[in-house]
Amino acid sequence: MASEEKPGAGKRVCVVGASGKLGQYMVRHALERGYEVVGVCREQSVPKLAEFEGRMTVIGARTDDREAIERAVDGCDAVFTVLVPWGMKHYSSGTAQAVLDFAKPGARLVFSCGWHITRDGEDVYSRKFKAVVALFRVIGRLLRAADLDDQVEACRRIFASDTRWTVVRGSDLEEGPSEGLPVWSRHVGDPVLASNMTRRTDFALFMVAAAEDDSLVREAPAIVGRKTPSAVAHASKTA
Repeated sequence: MASEEKPGAGKRVCVVGASGKLGQYMVRHALERGYEVVGVCREQSVPKLAEFEGRMTVIGARTDDREAIERAVDGCDAVFTVLVPWGMKHYSSGTAQAVLDFAKPGARLVFSCGWHITRDGEDVYSRKFKAVVALFRVIGRLLRAADLDDQVEACRRIFASDTRWTVVRGSDLEEGPSEGLPVWSRHVGDPVLASNMTRRTDFALFMVAAAEDDSLVREAPAIVGRKTPSAVAHASKTA
């Protein structure tokens, strides 16, 4: 009896930021789906991908290195990009722009960021959430360690592009076994998102699954874990 073909069989994908925790989970999910995987990460972080040796191609370079991104995304049907705001040299926007410029026409481009990104200004944030974001923004800039405003700029460029993009906005994250595909809403403030927690592996799962979900093209879903109290309560109301 022939084995069932995996959904990603014959397709090539790129994970930009592959060595981070989220990136490694995306690599794992992509390989499990049968994708041919190319990963990009800083040269010094390549050893973090040792468990995937022989199962993927790794390009050691900064993720905003345009030449490296051009090589990495060549021929890829989907590109999964972790938008990190580290440093003060436009790392997020440089990474996003390189992916937008060099991905092949029609490729699915899936980006990660936090809830603080808003597409239409209709998200509703708690005072606590806004205070935490404001504190991170100030401390990051004072230490010249992170620039949330550049992540906002990266997403502005993505939203304005005519590519087949999805920006996945993650809640707070925790480790642990998968609880299944997270649930999502178009706007933070929706009661389904109130628990503000997602397993990191499931954040990665949502991003990889988005490549095969045309309903998410040009959407910016805010996600939460499927088994969190707010998601479970929402499911019971709609059952």
